[in-house]
Amino acid sequence: MPLRDHFHPPVSRQVSWEEIHGGWPMVIVQQLKTQLPSGYVSAPKVHAGPSVEIDLAAYELDDAPTGPTAGRNAGPNPMVAWTAAEPSVAVETDIPDDDEYEVRVYDADRGRTLVAVIELVSPASKDRPEKRNAFVGKCAALLRKGVSVSIVNVVTVRHFNLYTELMAFLGQSDPTLGATPPATYAASCRWLLGERRARLETWSHTLTVGQPLPTLPLWLAPARVVPLDLERSYEKTCDDLGVR
Repeated sequence: MPLRDHFHPPVSRQVSWEEIHGGWPMVIVQQLKTQLPSGYVSAPKVHAGPSVEIDLAAYELDDAPTGPTAGRNAGPNPMVAWTAAEPSVAVETDIPDDDEYEVRVYDADRGRTLVAVIELVSPASKDRPEKRNAFVGKCAALLRKGVSVSIVNVVTVRHFNLYTELMAFLGQSDPTLGATPPATYAASCRWLLGERRARLETWSHTLTVGQPLPTLPLWLAPARVVPLDLERSYEKTCDDLGVR
């Protein structure tokens, strides 16, 4: 079955892209359960939007005395309150609302060491430069720690290719994608870390609406890999949600 466009009618009238992105990681986990070698486990991680906690105690203490002498006798040698200078930058910003739709694979025999991450790109991951930079920086940090990273982007709006931006961040490029990188794609990346040199390896595919999704290599160790069958997990997700 082919990839659908979940961001435009008629598919967007059947089910929202959030429901696809929210359900897909768990389906991948269920399928990896039958493929991962003994000692490896996987788990979904889904977070949509900001998570803001209000410290009620802080509000309750608004009228309490503040500063280093609060709640103490000044004594014969009172401490002088220190005041910070005006900030160098003071601007109003939006609360960070990074979306996370991913699957994490751990080596349980090595203290639940993270070995692989599957990232499902959301519209929020690429709606502005700082979001794209954050996503790329996260993937680069994982690769530098020896964690393999798979990036899957079925978002047909906001045509930025985070995989090519990641490659550029690492000082590399992928000529197989052509001069104009596709809006939808899937790629697996790993950085084989040696004592003096490292080897970056990637497997990339253009995704096309109306065509099946590929199978990517999911690297668990330098010589241990399992197939990540995107088509099978995607179809199961669509079927469970009643997408035709």
